[in-house]
Amino acid sequence: MILNGNQRGGHGDLARHLMKPENEHVEVHEIRGFVSETVAGAFKEAHAISRGTKCTQFLYSLSLSPPAAENVPVKVFEDAIDAVESKLGLSGQPRVIVFHEKQGRRHAHCVWSRIDADTMTAVKLPHTKLKLRDVSRQLFIRHGWQMPDGLVDRSLRNPLNFDRKEWFQARRVKQDPRDIKGLFQQCWSAADSGKAFKHAIEERGYYLARGDRRAVVALDVHGEIYAVARWADVKTKDVVARMGDVSALPSVEETQAKIAGLVRDKLTGFIGSAVSDFAQAAQGIEAKRLAMAERHRADRRSLQAAQDERWTKEAVERGTRFRRGIRGLWDRLTGQAAKLRDQNERETTQAAERDAREKQALIERQLDERRHLQREIDHTRRLHTKDMAMLYRQTSGPKLTHDDEKPRQKFRQSAGLRL
Repeated sequence: MILNGNQRGGHGDLARHLMKPENEHVEVHEIRGFVSETVAGAFKEAHAISRGTKCTQFLYSLSLSPPAAENVPVKVFEDAIDAVESKLGLSGQPRVIVFHEKQGRRHAHCVWSRIDADTMTAVKLPHTKLKLRDVSRQLFIRHGWQMPDGLVDRSLRNPLNFDRKEWFQARRVKQDPRDIKGLFQQCWSAADSGKAFKHAIEERGYYLARGDRRAVVALDVHGEIYAVARWADVKTKDVVARMGDVSALPSVEETQAKIAGLVRDKLTGFIGSAVSDFAQAAQGIEAKRLAMAERHRADRRSLQAAQDERWTKEAVERGTRFRRGIRGLWDRLTGQAAKLRDQNERETTQAAERDAREKQALIERQLDERRHLQREIDHTRRLHTKDMAMLYRQTSGPKLTHDDEKPRQKFRQSAGLRL
């Protein structure tokens, strides 16, 4: 189970995030230590108490994400939350637990108030990342889940990591940043000269240009600029050494004009048709997803209503076991009433456990159905990505520039479709 946590303020934004309707199912599982019975109200209470201190990050927010293919009972989430609570020194602090379901996966969020109301001080949280990593490793071992490489040894983590600038730049062009960075690294590793690197990168739809301060950059078909050293994860001086005379490279403006001529006539129509086909497929699948989510919600409401009705009926039946009047007094004197109370308590506990099992079974059936749909979604997305990648690679094909046409400096980005 992957654990991510951070200290924060912004109680209003956090409450809205936890209750966002974009999740297919949202369940407030527990509100402990607060007077309010709503998430927003509980966080307002935490904020009000924090104003008596100097602490601005008065909340600690934790997300718990189990392996995608595992059906994890509520009890496992609760035990994991309790383990984190103990490890971080948050035992007994007010908390809120919310479950989310999206794309066939279920995860949980737990938010604690850091403010100790007795001492009016914030609970200190040193080395939280290391502590969460330890708890996470223990959870994978305890439940027999396959442990990610990053938990086994930090040196084995996926090398395709990004800083903030790299991530948002990749998102603007609607491509997976891991694919972009991997492409640059593979081309750089496979090339033994500047000419070979230029040929390899152009085959994949990127064109080298002369950037500022003798830096070498690459431009894609959208006109987006990538620093070669950053995306290939090498030093700038190594890039300059391999490329040789950087001044011989065309300027960014010249390269933009070249790319505009290449893609203007040939790829605009191809990319447009690919996006249109994907949009049509996405629309049909999205309709299925929405219908499934609504049906699942209805099934859960139906189960809850049936359980509530049964609970009430059973409670009434248990209440009728106690006799009234003289006979009731006699039962109390003889101990029969105490036996009945013990029996009722046992049956109440058993009924609660039964209801929890029924709910968990329904959730697991629905998650299994949703995962089947997610596989269809992923397959459609992979096909679209493959087609788009092929079109981008074709930008290194025959030159289509017309001398009498003005080069375009702006590029239309392919439509970003949510599927």
